[in-house]
Amino acid sequence: MHCLIVKAHPLSESLCAAMTRRVAKTLEAQGHMVTVEDLYAEGFDAAMTPQERASYYEGQYAADAVSLQVQRLLAAEAIVLVFPTWWFGFPAVLKGWFDRVWGPGVAYDHADGYGPIKPRLHNLREMLVATSLGAPWWVDRILLRQPVRRILKTAIVGTCAPQCRLQMVSVYKSEALTPVQVDHFWRRVQRALSRWHDATERSRTTTSVPLDL
Repeated sequence: MHCLIVKAHPLSESLCAAMTRRVAKTLEAQGHMVTVEDLYAEGFDAAMTPQERASYYEGQYAADAVSLQVQRLLAAEAIVLVFPTWWFGFPAVLKGWFDRVWGPGVAYDHADGYGPIKPRLHNLREMLVATSLGAPWWVDRILLRQPVRRILKTAIVGTCAPQCRLQMVSVYKSEALTPVQVDHFWRRVQRALSRWHDATERSRTTTSVPLDL
């Protein structure tokens, strides 16, 4: 598969950076084609431009400034998002990536009369989210009901790529993780990636069976 890894953390020696390297190495070893998009390192500007916003509902979306990111998104059959959850939401740079790259004519089409949008990312089959939170698990899961997961599942992936399977792996109290906890986090991510590999292998086996004519 064409796999796009999107990393959104400003520090090169962070847990997210280490996870990104491991994910890329694992996917490459499985035979996937991997592109890493490091939003901070690439200097991605989270702020939508006036031209982009003005074109949102009139004519063709002005995506020239993010054309490379759009190409990567459209080519992706699988996406891995690696980021810290801050204030129980996306880092600003990742929110800006959704705002600017997942635009009309790219990730979706507007419906007549401003009704429900129409999905365009028919190529996207898998999304894995690997995220760290400073809060304990119960605040995210019980008190706030996993806001990041709900936004992705319902408002973003669910509307732009409804056929895409979303998996989420979270690690909590991330400021005080032990090496054992980090290893456990990685093994959960690795298990999720192995499902991609197994699904791909099953697809290859199915499509390679000769027909008895």
